[in-house]
Amino acid sequence: MLTKVLLILLGTFIILPSRIEGPHVESEKGPSASDDDVYGPKPQAPDKELPPEEIKPTATDTHDRLGKMPTATEILDGILNNYDYKLRPGIGERPTVVTVELSVNTLGPISILDMEYTIDITFYQTWYDERLRFNGSFESFVLNGNLVSLLWIPDTFFRNSKRTQEHSITMPNQMVRIHKDGKVLYTIRMTIDAGCSLHMLKFPMDSHSCPLSFSSFSYPENEIIYKWENFKLEINESNSWKLFQFDFIGVSNTTETITTVAGDYIVMTLFFNVSRRFGFVAFQNYVPSSVTTMISWISFWIKKDCAPARTSLGITSVLTMTTLGTFSRKNFPRVSYITALDFYIAICFIFCFCALMEFAVLNFLTYNRTASRGSPKLRHPRAHARDPTPSRVRVIEHPEAFVCDIEDPEESEEEEGPSCPARQSVRPGSTPRPGGCCKWCEKYCCTVPTCEGSTWQQGRLFIHVYRLDNYSRVIFPVTFFFFNVLYWLVCLNL
Repeated sequence: MLTKVLLILLGTFIILPSRIEGPHVESEKGPSASDDDVYGPKPQAPDKELPPEEIKPTATDTHDRLGKMPTATEILDGILNNYDYKLRPGIGERPTVVTVELSVNTLGPISILDMEYTIDITFYQTWYDERLRFNGSFESFVLNGNLVSLLWIPDTFFRNSKRTQEHSITMPNQMVRIHKDGKVLYTIRMTIDAGCSLHMLKFPMDSHSCPLSFSSFSYPENEIIYKWENFKLEINESNSWKLFQFDFIGVSNTTETITTVAGDYIVMTLFFNVSRRFGFVAFQNYVPSSVTTMISWISFWIKKDCAPARTSLGITSVLTMTTLGTFSRKNFPRVSYITALDFYIAICFIFCFCALMEFAVLNFLTYNRTASRGSPKLRHPRAHARDPTPSRVRVIEHPEAFVCDIEDPEESEEEEGPSCPARQSVRPGSTPRPGGCCKWCEKYCCTVPTCEGSTWQQGRLFIHVYRLDNYSRVIFPVTFFFFNVLYWLVCLNL
C-alpha cells in the first residue's frame, strides 16, 4: 500500500513541472512568430534573399582564383629551379640586347660651386631571356623587389655619378615583369648626383648641357648592346623641378663606343640642356655696378676747392666696386679664366678709379705746379710796359694762381717766347728752369685759364687743364655708353 502511494506522488511531481514549463515556452515563441515588429534576424531570411542561382557563380569564381595561384607558383618554381642567374641570356651564342628608357621625375638643383646636379629618375631596362618562357593562361606576372636577386639583371652603372641612392620606402622601389615569351622588364627608381662640367666663360649669359652617361660595368660590346627604343624619354614637368636659376630647354642623346683595357664598351649619354635666367644676376651685379660707376661722376660737378668731398666720393666708389667684385665670386668655382661678369665689373672699377685720378691730376696741375712756380717769378705789369721787346706779356692775377697770357699773335710756335709760368719765366730771353713740365705737356697742355691769342698750340690738339672737369662730364658718360652697347652686342650674339 505504501509503495503505491509513493509511486503516485512521484508521478505527480514529474507531470506537474512539464505543465508549468509548457505554457511558458509557448508564450515566448508565440509572440515572436506572430509579431512582425520584433527586431532580430529571421531564420529563413538568407534563403529568401540570396537565391541559389546567385551563390553558385560566386563559389565558382572563388574556386577559379584559388586554382590559378598554384599554377603561377608552379610556373615560377619550374622556371627558377633550372635557372642560373649568374649567366646572362644567350651566353656563348649572341650578345644580349638591352633596350633602355628613362622617366625623369625631378631635375635639379644644379650646384655651380661643386659642378654637379641632382636628378630623380625611373630607369627601365628590357631584354629577352629564353629561359624564362612559360605556358599559362596569363600573359605576364610581376615579381617585387625581394625576388629581383633571383634573376639575371644587367650590371648598368652611371659613369659620371658621384652619389647614387636607391629608394626603399616602404619597399625597395624596383620591379621585374616577366612575359610568357621571355621578355623581361626591370624597373628601378633612383636619385643620382652626377657631375656636370660648367663652362662659365659667358657667365651669366651661359648655357650648359649636363650629361647622364651609363654603360655596362663588366660586359663589353660583344656581350651586351644598349639601344634606345625610338629614344623614349618621359619628362614629367608637372613635378616641382628645382632648377631655380636655370630654364630647361631640351634634351639630346648620343651613343658611342669607348676603348678601355677591359675591352670596348657601349656608352649611352643623355644631355639635359639648360640656360641661365638673367634676372637674378642682373639685379645682384650689373645694376649695382652701373649705378656705382655713375655715382663716381658726381665729383665732376663738385668744385675743385672741395677736395674732401671729391676724394671721399672717389674712394667710396672704388671700394664699392671692389666689394661687388668679391661678392660676385663668393659662390663661384675657382676657374682660371675671367667671365663676362668679371670683365664688366673690372671695366666699372676702371671708370671709378679714373674718376678719382682725374681729380688728382687736376689738383696737381692747377694748384701745385702753377702756384708754386708762377707766383714768385712774375714781375709787376708796369715793368713789362717799358720792355722794348716785340713780345708783350700781360700778367693776370687769377683767384687760384698767378698765370701769364701771351698777346703777340705773330710769335712763331717754335720760338721760346713766354707762354706760361710752367714753361719759363716772364723774361723772353731767359732759359727754361730745370724741373719744368715735360715736353709733351708743354706742347699739348695749357694751364692758363684763357689760352686765346697764343700761336704755339695752333694746329695741335691741346688740353685746357682748367676745363678738365668739363671734358670729363662728357667723355666718361659717352665712353661708358658705347662700352655697354658693344658689351651687350657681343655677349648676347655669341
